[in-house]
Amino acid sequence: MPESLVVPGAVLHYQVRGTGPVLLIAQSGEGDADRSTDLVAQLTDAYTVVTYDRRGLSRSRLADPGRGVTLAEHTDDAHRVLAAVTDAPALMLGCSLGAVIGLRLARLHPEQLSTLIAHEPIAPGLLAEGTRIRHRQELADLRARYLRDGLAATVPEIARTLGIDPTHADAEPDLTPQPMTERRLGNFDHFLRHDFPAVLADDFDYTDLATSGLRIVPAAGRSTPATVFDRQCAVALAELVGHPVVEFPGGHNGNTSHPKAYAERLREALATSP
Repeated sequence: MPESLVVPGAVLHYQVRGTGPVLLIAQSGEGDADRSTDLVAQLTDAYTVVTYDRRGLSRSRLADPGRGVTLAEHTDDAHRVLAAVTDAPALMLGCSLGAVIGLRLARLHPEQLSTLIAHEPIAPGLLAEGTRIRHRQELADLRARYLRDGLAATVPEIARTLGIDPTHADAEPDLTPQPMTERRLGNFDHFLRHDFPAVLADDFDYTDLATSGLRIVPAAGRSTPATVFDRQCAVALAELVGHPVVEFPGGHNGNTSHPKAYAERLREALATSP
């Protein structure tokens, strides 16, 4: 069921499907409410699944498109979407940038969540200073490359940074890939122009997460190399909250490349007692 929600500076599009406990899914990168539709289809028998277009993507309109966005705004948006759906603590899956939003929500509004699965958060603030500076520069270079050379030249570098091997497609055999539509191209543009600077400007203090009172499960893709930025963030989060990294099928985008196996692993992770 599609819905819209007026929030400060934007109108958000969100969708509610299924029955059962509320499960909010915050997408990665250019992903909108429909990006993980194959995963959602595997979950609606047991969960009320909520997905949404982050502000600036697809149907979530910005009052001032040229101003950009902040992680504080993204976090407040997730807070407001959840509040519109339920007044009880919800489950949440956050992937990549969505995991960063989930971690901030866990710190600022812990009463809204019971369990957060944080899959490979792109959060340099979780890392030690030297590593943090190096990876922030890596992200800044990716944005500069996109602005200079365009998306086709930048996607291979994004894949390398996130540990994705584009020469060996790793996906479930019966999966139909989502086409690169004009909408997705526009979402990539917004993500690289505006969400990258939001991540680079993030000075959020994640250290209090260990005492947030809710269950935070660091997650990583089984095929994501230990040496890359996103896996290092998951490991750092695990050390911070005292919960081992849980491996999920696929790599950084396992939620879209392995929806059936990912859904099964997600059910297991959500059902496991703290």
